[in-house]
Amino acid sequence: MTCQWRDNTRALSLALCVWLAGSAAGQAYAADLFDTTWLRGSLSSEPVRWDGIVMGAHVGYSAMNSDFGNSTSALIAYSLRNTEVEDQFSPSNWTTLPSKTTSGRQYGAFIGYNWQWDELVLGVDAAYNRGSSLNASASDTISRQVVTTPDNVNNAVTITAESSVKLIDYATVRGRAGYAIGQFLPYAMIGVAVGHFDYANTATVHDVGTPPAGSPVSPFDFTDVQSDAKNNAFAPGFIYGLGLDVAITSNVFLRGEWEYIAFGKIGGIRTSLNTARAGIGLRF
Repeated sequence: MTCQWRDNTRALSLALCVWLAGSAAGQAYAADLFDTTWLRGSLSSEPVRWDGIVMGAHVGYSAMNSDFGNSTSALIAYSLRNTEVEDQFSPSNWTTLPSKTTSGRQYGAFIGYNWQWDELVLGVDAAYNRGSSLNASASDTISRQVVTTPDNVNNAVTITAESSVKLIDYATVRGRAGYAIGQFLPYAMIGVAVGHFDYANTATVHDVGTPPAGSPVSPFDFTDVQSDAKNNAFAPGFIYGLGLDVAITSNVFLRGEWEYIAFGKIGGIRTSLNTARAGIGLRF
């Protein structure tokens, strides 16, 4: 009986050791199963890196506002130079052409560089954009009867003014400041632009002079046309706007932007551009 009891005890001890070893191995395997490298990677919440070289392409839709204002004033003043009509009544300031807003598509490409410190991301980029149908024109005609005081000549003055402008393409250099939130990078931008334009201004002045009876001044009928036109003219601009980059992978991102550019006067015409665009980019 003693020998049998000892044999049973040894068997139970051996079975217990095997069970404990198997249980530990099973727990270790289960832990490895649910903590594998690939699974950790797929559920990772590590922050996206935004630093490095960035480049990509974009398409957009722009609304261009063209303020023609007194774009033909200098031409009218030149036609009426050294005349009493211009000296006393300033017909060159009579015509104020309206503003016009036109819209069209655009496309372009960008390249830049980002620096990242924790969530803060600073960047700079350069871009080229080409527009489609971003052109506008305006015209106006005004007639007035004026009497010059020194010689009492009745002047019937008619002025016709026409102006047009077209934005062909433009380039930008922008600085960006953003705050990384997971896979999202909202940012603000500021920068400068150079616009490539064609423009044309034309002014026609018609002045019919009727002196009073007995005046030594002879009647006259005067018409003069002045124009100012230029292709491939350039104007600087100032930029500000907002944007959002969304990381799709560690190296690919989508971009959405709103950008406003105020260009300087070109041919007396002041233009501005509101653009909404979407793009795709790569980070290296």
